[in-house]
Amino acid sequence: MKKITAGIILISMTFLGINAYSQKKSKKSFDVKRNEVYIDSMMTNALEKGFFPGAQIIVGNKDAVLISKNYGFQDYSKKQPVKSDDVYDLASMSKVLGATLVTMRLVGEDKIKLTDKVGDLVEVYKNTPIADLTFFELLTHTSGLKASITFYQSLLSTPDGLPLLSKEKSDVYPDLFDTMYVNKNIVYDANYLSFTPKENWVQIYKNMWLNPEFYKTVYEQISTANTNTRGKYVYSDLNLLLVKQMIEAKTGLKLDELTKEIYTELGISKIGYNPLKWTSLENVTPTELDNFFRKDTIRGYVHDEAAAIFGGVSGNAGLFANAQSISVICQMLLNDGKYQGKEILKATVVKEFTSSPLTKEGIYRGLGFDKRKPDEFFKANDFGHTGFTGTFFFMNPDTNRFLIILTNRVNPTRTNRLMYKDDFSAKIWRQINN
Repeated sequence: MKKITAGIILISMTFLGINAYSQKKSKKSFDVKRNEVYIDSMMTNALEKGFFPGAQIIVGNKDAVLISKNYGFQDYSKKQPVKSDDVYDLASMSKVLGATLVTMRLVGEDKIKLTDKVGDLVEVYKNTPIADLTFFELLTHTSGLKASITFYQSLLSTPDGLPLLSKEKSDVYPDLFDTMYVNKNIVYDANYLSFTPKENWVQIYKNMWLNPEFYKTVYEQISTANTNTRGKYVYSDLNLLLVKQMIEAKTGLKLDELTKEIYTELGISKIGYNPLKWTSLENVTPTELDNFFRKDTIRGYVHDEAAAIFGGVSGNAGLFANAQSISVICQMLLNDGKYQGKEILKATVVKEFTSSPLTKEGIYRGLGFDKRKPDEFFKANDFGHTGFTGTFFFMNPDTNRFLIILTNRVNPTRTNRLMYKDDFSAKIWRQINN
């Protein structure tokens, strides 16, 4: 009898132990309903306050998409609700989903090394002040190059020599662009810009073509953009312009060709440069009303002016995508470079690029990937990137979760920074990782 009682007690304790373990484990599991309610609430508030006209959001892990929702409209006319096939201008998310992914592939194939130098690969930079900058420095933004150069502004002038922009609105400066007003008498440099097609000229907007001779001045400006802060963190678009040139010089292929190889292997088709070549205008969300350079509401062409100068294919920007396509890339990265059993990237390369190699110097940055100093929103192993147009994606290998938020907050103007003031994306990221 004692043996039976002891056995029952043992079984009961074992059951209770298992049950307690299950309850403990369930606390760490993802509560879809609770998180969906939170996201719905955040989105309702954001749309009511005008953070952006609409958005796509996906939450998932390395095995599955857990939440996938669309909100609002493509723009404030509210004629076209956001749908899953719509693609957004990713802006600086292109840095990792384009040039960085290709670099990871090439490093894994031993075709390039992170110690390779700009001047050794790209002839135009040989014997220039930036010749010995390496892939590592460019991808970690420790090259010492200035943040950006407004190349396109040298294509513009005024007949009376007045400034292109003014802080004050007037008859001469009637239209707002960001926080400045635009001179109404702007003239385009006919030596470099044409509003009709010309042989061998590069299309940079639907009605604008650029003389490729202009690139000589662009490369010269980049080669002298050193700020003598090498080794310190300065986030710079120029770094990824150089990464693009280096990988193209090394492979003999263009960046859009190299990225398409990876996307094809992943089976994703709603991602790429120059979206009107692979989707319809109706499936592209509009970005900003550009009263300055293109005199139009940008739709189907890249918002970033530097990427536009390069025909929409650039290392710093240019990619368009829907959230679903990006979710596949997130799953591949969380699976150590594999997707559906196929190795896309080497696991060792994924780990190297998504770690923080310079934290001893107080630099919280991966190779290409954005990382943050741990705070109330971000953890040490988080990695991802954001985009100027209002885009965000981050992953956490510890919680095995990712979040993608695509918006066009710059529609109709980039002055709308409400989503940043509210820490909108960071709050949702914190929520799904709790």
